[in-house]
Amino acid sequence: MERVTVTSGTGVLELNRVLEPNGGARVELPQSLRIALATGQLRRPLAKTLRDLLDLLVDGCYQVDGPARLDSDEPLVPTATWPPDDEARVAYYRTAIRTGHRPVAVVLSGTRPLILDGHHKIAAYEAEGVRASAVVISEAPAQYSPS
Repeated sequence: MERVTVTSGTGVLELNRVLEPNGGARVELPQSLRIALATGQLRRPLAKTLRDLLDLLVDGCYQVDGPARLDSDEPLVPTATWPPDDEARVAYYRTAIRTGHRPVAVVLSGTRPLILDGHHKIAAYEAEGVRASAVVISEAPAQYSPS
């Protein structure tokens, strides 16, 4: 688990907005981060690898943990269309999962855990009956200092 402090965060979870043909928009992360998440090959420290994503959060202290398997009982809240409408992308990840690869989603923990990245990956894991692999970002607990 890594601890990271966000300063000068935007507090807006969008990086690059890509216009969709239907008039909507989706968030697109930098290509190097998308590749790392798609392949499950995340470099340490995670705080550095995920910096572009972390800078979208409000200022504060966070913990970054994983990649690890998500608790299958914890319902996730999608931040994009659910189920994902790109069936070819879900099929791609299903094939990767069946062959032993573990693409990584990114989840913001909280009362209602949010899928920040990886809707297609999570849909593929669900379709394959495998617990999803994810990096979980959560608020860091306040430091305890004995008096």
